[in-house]
Formats: sequence, C-alpha cells, structure tokens
Amino acid sequence: MPRRLRLVFLGTPPFAVPTLEAVVEAGHRVAAVVTQPDRPRGRGQQLAPPPVKEAALRLGLAVYQPERVRHAEALEFLRAQAAEAMVVVGYGQIIPQAAIDLAPLGIINVHASLLPKYRGAGPIQWAILNGETRTGVTTMRIDAGLDTGAMLLKAETAIAPDEDAPSLGGRLAAMGARLLVETLDALAEGSVVSEAQDSTQATYAPMLKKESGRIDWTRPAAAIHNQVRGLQPSPGAYTALRGQTLHVRRSRVAEAGGARPGAVVRVKPLVVACGEGALELIEVQSEGRKRVSAADFANGQRLMENEVLGDIPA
Repeated sequence: MPRRLRLVFLGTPPFAVPTLEAVVEAGHRVAAVVTQPDRPRGRGQQLAPPPVKEAALRLGLAVYQPERVRHAEALEFLRAQAAEAMVVVGYGQIIPQAAIDLAPLGIINVHASLLPKYRGAGPIQWAILNGETRTGVTTMRIDAGLDTGAMLLKAETAIAPDEDAPSLGGRLAAMGARLLVETLDALAEGSVVSEAQDSTQATYAPMLKKESGRIDWTRPAAAIHNQVRGLQPSPGAYTALRGQTLHVRRSRVAEAGGARPGAVVRVKPLVVACGEGALELIEVQSEGRKRVSAADFANGQRLMENEVLGDIPA
C-alpha cells in the first residue's frame, strides 16, 4: 500500500464533499480543512456553514475559514501545517503562488471537465449548455493560471440526453473523489506522470449570470432544452408569462412546429413552439412559488393555445 500523505484540504461546495470523505477513508492525514467563511443563507439570511465545513466537523477535522487565503495570516497558517501536498476542490478563491510554493508535492485540483476543455468556474453547466455528449474529471497540479496546470489523471463519462447539472455534478463528484485518491497514491509512490495542457485546444466556462437563463424562443428546441438542463438549479432557465417570471425546471424536445416562437401549441401536454421544433415543459415554477408539474400549472392558469411566452417581438 502506498504511504499516506499529510495534507491540507481546501474546498467549499457540495461537489467537494465526496473527495474529502474519500481522502479520509483512504487513510491520508488531513491536518486541516480550509473553507470559505459562513455566509447568510435562505430567507432569514442566517449564517450557515459551507457544506465542506459540515463534512469536516462530522469527520472530526480541524477547520480554518480565512476571508482571503492570500492574506499573510492565512499563508502562515498553511505553512504551519507542514503539508506534503494540498488538495483543492471548488475552494472558490484563486490560490496564490505563495501558497503553491508551500507544498513539496504540489497542490492537486479536481476539475469537472476533460481539460483543457472548459477551464473556469462552470464546466458542468457549460458542457450541458453546449450539447456535449461526453465529459469527465481531471486531476491537475495547480499553477498560477486559471486551470492551466499540468494534468495528472482523467476519467471520462457520457452525458445522458436528459441529464441536468445537479445529476451530472453528483456523478462527477464521485468520479473525482476516486480519481483524486488514485492520484495521491501515485504521488506518494513517485509514479505520477504529468502532461502539459495544449492551450490551443482550451475552451472556457465562465460563471453564469442570471441573464444567461433568459429563454429566447427563436432558438432551436434542443438548444433551449440544454439551457434548461444546464442551468439547474441556479441561475435557472426562465421566461415570461402574463408579465410574470416563469422558471422552466424540466423539459423535453417535442415534435411540433409552424407556430410563432413562444406560442403555446398544445396545453396537454404543455408544448411551446421554438425557432426550430418545440419544447414540452414538464416542471415549472412561478416566481416565489413551489415547483409544480406543467400540467397542474396549465390547469391553474387556464392556459390557452396560441398564448405567447417570453418577450419575443412579433
């Protein structure tokens, strides 16, 4: 069995939790878990811990929550841990070179794409938005760039036609956890092989904003379906109906056409014309209300054929 490493783990979101659990289960010594500060959450805006903090406390690990990891006191904390390597999974801040230099075996990142494709904050969402049929996870050594470090190991998987971002993210989180443990084993044995990224093949996956979710019904139905899948749960795909925002939570491509984009062509099931083809709405959510089936929504609103969604000009 490869020797166990002394590590510092840096991570914040749910995606990082399976990797932290896998590292501990594999027997590596996690000296400390570094995560973002508690933030206000929910309607009451009460301070809530990030998912990685909750997992770390459950696992009996020390937690450190600096406002900025590049600040001198945070760097001194990292130095004091004397870690052989650090692991970063969705920490949420750029790791400075001063921190990278502290780990003799480097800082290993789990990234939810097949690098160099989809560098950036939203690789899962953008892969679905762009209609990709395959994706995966990559472990890499962090450098000073944005997901530009040398690649170590990869694992690939198919994207199901109706799979959304939360479902795919859950699968990739589990894959990334296994791949990271495999990477640490190779690192401890001295057998890890790094491969430089080909930057000419790089694509980018920037953080998505709310306006990314506005549905343009003149686009093809397949593209809008990808938008619905890729933007769950946030920022979400949305349109307008009777002057109110309507979020589309689940959909499927339907057979229909010839009507004005955005027009309701059938009520049962609820089908809306697109620039090419049509989209069946399966689950929707009015602003400030719970998710409901599109059938219940159509009944409650007494929708009629030819009623138009969105703000597409006539």
